[in-house]
Amino acid sequence: MKYRKKPIVVEAVRYFANNQESWDAVCNLTFHQHSEPPMLFGIKTLEGEMTVSDGDWVIKGAAGELYPCKPEIFNRSYEKVVEQ
Repeated sequence: MKYRKKPIVVEAVRYFANNQESWDAVCNLTFHQHSEPPMLFGIKTLEGEMTVSDGDWVIKGAAGELYPCKPEIFNRSYEKVVEQ
């Protein structure tokens, strides 16, 4: 059998080490810094702590859960919602 993922709208922000303010505003997170530049951070997910690298997206799911996503996967899986 084949199944299609139900369409849901999620919030996401792309992390760049030099653009911390937009990141903080969207996710309202406290990070655990793992290294010096390029900055790597740990965020708590449902699966445990995961590392966010420069250029990764962080997605807030339907239940408010957070998880990182590599840009290639994000671009294949998500499209921008145009609100009217």
